[in-house]
Amino acid sequence: MEVIKIQTVCGFGCGSSLMLKMKIESILKKHNLKAEVFCGDVGTCCANNCDVIFISKELSERIIERAKVPVISVDNFMNQSEVEEKTLKFFKNLKNKEG
Repeated sequence: MEVIKIQTVCGFGCGSSLMLKMKIESILKKHNLKAEVFCGDVGTCCANNCDVIFISKELSERIIERAKVPVISVDNFMNQSEVEEKTLKFFKNLKNKEG
Protein backbone atom coordinates (compact mmCIF):
# COMPACT_ATOMS: atom_id res chain seq x y z
CA MET A 1 0.00 0.00 0.00
CA GLU A 2 1.10 3.54 -0.68
CA VAL A 3 1.96 5.85 2.14
CA ILE A 4 -1.18 7.21 3.80
CA LYS A 5 -1.47 10.97 3.41
CA ILE A 6 -3.12 12.85 6.26
CA GLN A 7 -3.98 16.50 5.81
CA THR A 8 -4.54 18.69 8.84
CA VAL A 9 -6.56 21.80 8.09
CA CYS A 10 -7.23 25.15 9.71
CA GLY A 11 -8.26 28.55 8.39
CA PHE A 12 -4.93 29.54 6.88
CA GLY A 13 -2.98 26.28 7.03
CA CYS A 14 -0.17 27.52 9.23
CA GLY A 15 -1.41 27.79 12.81
CA SER A 16 -3.58 25.23 14.52
CA SER A 17 -3.20 22.82 11.60
CA LEU A 18 0.55 22.73 12.30
CA MET A 19 -0.13 21.99 15.95
CA LEU A 20 -2.53 19.20 14.97
CA LYS A 21 0.03 17.85 12.48
CA MET A 22 2.62 17.59 15.25
CA LYS A 23 0.14 15.83 17.57
CA ILE A 24 -0.76 13.29 14.89
CA GLU A 25 2.89 12.65 14.06
CA SER A 26 3.52 12.01 17.75
CA ILE A 27 0.63 9.54 17.86
CA LEU A 28 1.86 7.77 14.74
CA LYS A 29 5.31 7.40 16.27
CA LYS A 30 3.85 6.15 19.58
CA HIS A 31 1.83 3.45 17.80
CA ASN A 32 4.44 2.66 15.15
CA LEU A 33 2.18 3.77 12.30
CA LYS A 34 3.41 5.25 9.04
CA ALA A 35 1.85 8.21 7.27
CA GLU A 36 2.75 11.49 5.66
CA VAL A 37 1.13 14.38 7.51
CA PHE A 38 0.88 17.84 5.98
CA CYS A 39 -0.98 21.08 6.62
CA GLY A 40 -3.61 22.74 4.45
CA ASP A 41 -6.01 25.64 4.55
CA VAL A 42 -9.78 25.40 4.46
CA GLY A 43 -10.01 27.13 1.08
CA THR A 44 -7.83 24.72 -0.88
CA CYS A 45 -7.74 21.52 1.20
CA CYS A 46 -10.21 19.63 -0.99
CA ALA A 47 -7.92 20.05 -4.01
CA ASN A 48 -4.92 18.48 -2.26
CA ASN A 49 -4.12 14.81 -2.73
CA CYS A 50 -4.70 13.05 0.59
CA ASP A 51 -6.46 10.05 2.15
CA VAL A 52 -8.13 11.85 5.04
CA ILE A 53 -8.67 15.37 6.34
CA PHE A 54 -8.50 16.25 10.03
CA ILE A 55 -10.21 19.59 10.67
CA SER A 56 -11.95 21.48 13.45
CA LYS A 57 -15.63 20.84 13.93
CA GLU A 58 -16.44 24.46 13.05
CA LEU A 59 -14.59 24.38 9.73
CA SER A 60 -15.64 20.86 8.76
CA GLU A 61 -19.09 22.12 7.80
CA ARG A 62 -17.46 24.23 5.08
CA ILE A 63 -15.82 21.28 3.32
CA ILE A 64 -17.86 18.18 4.17
CA GLU A 65 -20.01 18.45 1.02
CA ARG A 66 -17.11 18.79 -1.40
CA ALA A 67 -14.46 16.57 0.18
CA LYS A 68 -13.70 13.36 -1.71
CA VAL A 69 -11.97 11.73 1.27
CA PRO A 70 -13.13 11.09 4.83
CA VAL A 71 -13.33 14.24 6.93
CA ILE A 72 -12.61 13.79 10.63
CA SER A 73 -13.87 16.61 12.82
CA VAL A 74 -11.87 17.37 15.92
CA ASP A 75 -13.65 19.23 18.71
CA ASN A 76 -10.48 20.34 20.48
CA PHE A 77 -7.03 20.21 18.86
CA MET A 78 -5.47 20.48 22.34
CA ASN A 79 -7.17 17.31 23.55
CA GLN A 80 -4.52 14.65 23.01
CA SER A 81 -6.83 11.75 23.84
CA GLU A 82 -9.48 12.91 21.34
CA VAL A 83 -6.91 13.31 18.57
CA GLU A 84 -5.37 9.94 19.41
CA GLU A 85 -8.72 8.18 19.49
CA LYS A 86 -9.78 9.60 16.13
CA THR A 87 -6.41 8.92 14.51
CA LEU A 88 -6.39 5.30 15.66
CA LYS A 89 -10.02 4.86 14.60
CA PHE A 90 -9.12 6.06 11.10
CA PHE A 91 -6.30 3.51 10.86
CA LYS A 92 -8.54 0.75 12.23
CA ASN A 93 -11.21 1.51 9.62
CA LEU A 94 -8.54 1.63 6.93
CA LYS A 95 -7.25 -1.78 8.00
CA ASN A 96 -10.79 -3.20 7.98
CA LYS A 97 -11.33 -1.95 4.42
CA GLU A 98 -8.17 -3.71 3.29
CA GLY A 99 -9.54 -6.92 4.70
